[in-house]
Amino acid sequence: MHTPQHALAVSQAREHLMEFGSVPESGLDGRIARSWTRSMAAGLLPDARLPMADHSSGTELRQILTQNHDLLAHSRPVMEYLFEQVRHNQNVVVLADKRGTLMHTLGDAVFLDKAQRVALATGASWHEAQRGTNAIGTALAEGAGVEIHGQEHFLERNSFLTCAASPIMSANGSLMGILDISGDQHNGHPHTLGLVGTAARMIENRLMVAHGSRGIRIHLHAQPEGIGTVAEGIILVSEDGWIVGANRAAMSYLQLNSSNLGVTPLERAVDLRMDEMLSRCMRKPGLPIQIRVRNARTLFAIVHTPEAKSSGGLHQTTRSDRSSVDALSCLDTGDVRWRNAADKARRVLNKPIPVLIQGESGVGKEYFARAMHDTSARRSSPFVAINCAAIPENLIEAELFGYAPGAFTGAKKEGSLGRLREANGGTLFLDEIGDMPLNMQTRLLRVLQERCVTPLGGGRSIEVDFALVCATHAKLREEADKGRFRSDLYYRINGLTIQLPPLRERTDFQALTHRLLAGLNPDRNIHLGTEVLHKMEKHGWPGNLRQLASVLRTASAMLDPHENCIGWSHLPDDVVEDLMAHTPSTMPVLPLRVSSNLEDLAKTAMQQALESAKGNVSHAARMLGVSRQTLYRKMAQDRNITCER
Repeated sequence: MHTPQHALAVSQAREHLMEFGSVPESGLDGRIARSWTRSMAAGLLPDARLPMADHSSGTELRQILTQNHDLLAHSRPVMEYLFEQVRHNQNVVVLADKRGTLMHTLGDAVFLDKAQRVALATGASWHEAQRGTNAIGTALAEGAGVEIHGQEHFLERNSFLTCAASPIMSANGSLMGILDISGDQHNGHPHTLGLVGTAARMIENRLMVAHGSRGIRIHLHAQPEGIGTVAEGIILVSEDGWIVGANRAAMSYLQLNSSNLGVTPLERAVDLRMDEMLSRCMRKPGLPIQIRVRNARTLFAIVHTPEAKSSGGLHQTTRSDRSSVDALSCLDTGDVRWRNAADKARRVLNKPIPVLIQGESGVGKEYFARAMHDTSARRSSPFVAINCAAIPENLIEAELFGYAPGAFTGAKKEGSLGRLREANGGTLFLDEIGDMPLNMQTRLLRVLQERCVTPLGGGRSIEVDFALVCATHAKLREEADKGRFRSDLYYRINGLTIQLPPLRERTDFQALTHRLLAGLNPDRNIHLGTEVLHKMEKHGWPGNLRQLASVLRTASAMLDPHENCIGWSHLPDDVVEDLMAHTPSTMPVLPLRVSSNLEDLAKTAMQQALESAKGNVSHAARMLGVSRQTLYRKMAQDRNITCER
């Protein structure tokens, strides 16, 4: 309440702050006091100008808007409705991303001019570290709705504002963004926080309905008339009955939290199994059914199931249908760039268009390729994966093309089909194709052109039919330009290029981590401690998902039987050291000595990488951006390159 007594207490607290440079022990709401303390820790001064520019560049802003496409699309209509409710009070309605960057604003023309003077405009950051105590930044820090009025703002230049903000949460309980109403402090209204909180829940529900359209969605309320209102609970359920998403109302009804999602079967929360609930809803479609929560509370529910077209009209999609048709969606945990890549892949499935998947080591290229296969019409046929960097150069030809009986010393007497023929009818996945020797590239090109394989040692050519998916961490176009990869093969395999984002750039870290932990600990509800999760989100993860999974596997093994929260004590010492560093972990930049030609320069780079990695060949290969097999091959060719520890 903005009573005279409250205003006096805040004014006295500010005088104490200005005079003594510390936050008083009393006179302030706890959230305001904590925020002032954080603002001081960030090096801000109440009466000082902002220390640095904190406005995203055009390129950065475009990237932020792209990453938050769905949030923006579903927020804009709600923001327009919200603005109509407050437009006569000189207000601006603001949507910020999960880091406090303003993405969209709607404002009164008179007030907008004032707002822009304090950078309350698209692209500006209102994180507490840049703007001190303010509704957007403080709601981010507190993870809850807040209202900041007048002198409660840490920076004096913002004290003319009154602001109310509420978090927007995803179906998996992670923070997506902040919705805010800001206006002149003299025009504040006691119900603004409630209004913006209701609008935030409208956005959350719209997003859940949109993202849950392909799965089973259950709408809940204590009264049947409450279903369909902003106060309803919504849960997303997998085909086999596990709760994989929920809005805040549903979590309250079912007494769940975000760590329970993905690891809690529906029947543990309510008194009906999934099949029983579906059966009741089919008998009375569109009508609420009565269920009982395990805490004995009675609720009403309507179940929405996915539908698909068939020659006989519409039918409910079964679990087996969805697991095969929607395998890519099963890997989708919310990152926009990953989802866009999957959407592109779906458009060329079952068409004679090869796909080239690019991305750093460990981003999940083979998982993506296998999901493409499982989503395609070839899913009942073989998926044959070949790591071109892991097969010795003298064996790769026999491995790929097969051989006739007695083709060479050591060959099997019955011969070998070869991996290309094994993939007939299905999908051939060539991982790290950039490491394939040039002479093998020539033979592969001929197979792709003629769709025939000739085994080593003679014999007739055999027709093959497979979908081709290749993957590489290297930039093949540059390799082709430099003559290290056949340009004609590059254009043959590059029907569609898909770029998978590295872990450090993904926006779904919490959902990914939750899924990995659930897979590693199927019988336990394991989660990360808040500080560990925060540090992991900011980490560079040079090994991407492979590295994260390895860390989580080790940490899970370190837990005692009664523990379910991974903290610092459960992590390897080197991981703790990396996570506690002030800057994200990245590969070191190696200072190269000037050399007379490119060959010498490459040798120098390899030797320095091995020295920097203390003889660890895998680590040195990651520094250089090549496969371990490639580095071993170069070391074998030049005995001067050593890996002495």
